[in-house]
Amino acid sequence: MKIFKNLIIVILCLLLIPITAVSTAAVKQRLSDGSNFVFSGGPLIDGDLHSGPEPDWRFVNDIPTIELQLLDPPASRTIWTVEHAGKLYVWSGYMGSAVGRMWKQWPVQAEADGRAVIRINGVRYERNLRRIQSGPALDGITAAITGKYPSRTTAAAVENGDVWLFEAAPRG
Repeated sequence: MKIFKNLIIVILCLLLIPITAVSTAAVKQRLSDGSNFVFSGGPLIDGDLHSGPEPDWRFVNDIPTIELQLLDPPASRTIWTVEHAGKLYVWSGYMGSAVGRMWKQWPVQAEADGRAVIRINGVRYERNLRRIQSGPALDGITAAITGKYPSRTTAAAVENGDVWLFEAAPRG
């Protein structure tokens, strides 16, 4: 019986090591400027704040990801993006499932308060995320998404709420 008890203690201690490591990494990242591919990060602080005319967003079609931070709550994440017809878009899939809604809380938060900061190539842009649920531009936007990423995003998926699509419009 004593061997069994000691074996259980050893197994629990071995399980505690990766749990502690992952928890520590998550907390550390949350206090950092920006996110990484696994954990959300803190507010985007580094980088020049863009001022001046609206950029030609076509350059984002050549980069894989951007950093997105909502102002409320001030957490950042790494996310996919595309440009279509001169506008910048971000989206979140899996929103039609309970697991997706628990896993991805930022879209609900962005719908409530769309104020955001995005950082691309070290430059921060103040934006306002506006959810798009329908419209004639959906086919073009979803074609841009599937042309850039291994995604099956369709206009129908946006319209039925499985994918939440946002235009990252200028603030104000």
